[in-house]
Amino acid sequence: MTHARLFQRILLTNDDGIDAPGLALLESIASTLAEDVWVVAPAEDQSGTSHSLSLHAPLRAHPKGPQRFAVSGTPGDCVALAIAHIMDGQLDGQLPELILSGINRGANLGTETVFSGTVGAAMTGMLLGIPSIALSQAFRDRNDVPWDIAREHAPDAIRRVVEAGWAKDACININFPAVAPGDVKPLKATRQGAGLLQGVDVVSGRDPREMAYHWLKLKRAWNNDADDTESGALEAGHVTATPLKFERTHEQALDQLRALLERA
Repeated sequence: MTHARLFQRILLTNDDGIDAPGLALLESIASTLAEDVWVVAPAEDQSGTSHSLSLHAPLRAHPKGPQRFAVSGTPGDCVALAIAHIMDGQLDGQLPELILSGINRGANLGTETVFSGTVGAAMTGMLLGIPSIALSQAFRDRNDVPWDIAREHAPDAIRRVVEAGWAKDACININFPAVAPGDVKPLKATRQGAGLLQGVDVVSGRDPREMAYHWLKLKRAWNNDADDTESGALEAGHVTATPLKFERTHEQALDQLRALLERA
């Protein structure tokens, strides 16, 4: 069954870099959703850069084919440069109706979404007033990422989320499970939860010139999140969709701090 295209124009980006297999997959999916697909992505892997912007260094955009650009910056840089310069200049202000970021190699869940460049790009799009979705494919073996799960389920997941709609001050974080194709469960709306991130280790050593180096390594483990969280639902085999926003105030801590300050 074929579907009519939902959009005139979509912008794609990621944090794994312009040559990443997940981005190539997303390009093929986006071509079924929009008449006009643009790609503005980092020249190199920018995982972990969140929604940072390069304010103290120039950005360079290198054409990589029709409507494809590699940028010497972060995913957030790519979205900003695409919207405020590349597409605006070439399309006379006809900006994309949707931004898709991914498809990331590995799930983006819970606390880790704060650090994710994939999610960061979507949040930058949200900041600029454009509906934005981050997409990530979970894996159990990083050398055998089950891209076929995202290939089969991403088009419908994107369509269903877009048709449902969401608040302007949110972006959507979609994750695809690492299960056998026949075991994938329906798209489920979820809350963030704790996710998998447990902390950060430092692995130190010396390079061939006897100079010290330090490599950061994320520690991850299942937290037994509730069934209605993205990690809980993903572990159960669901495709998950979580609305995220910038507001991160801890309400209970705020109430306690207010009470303390008022007494003082």
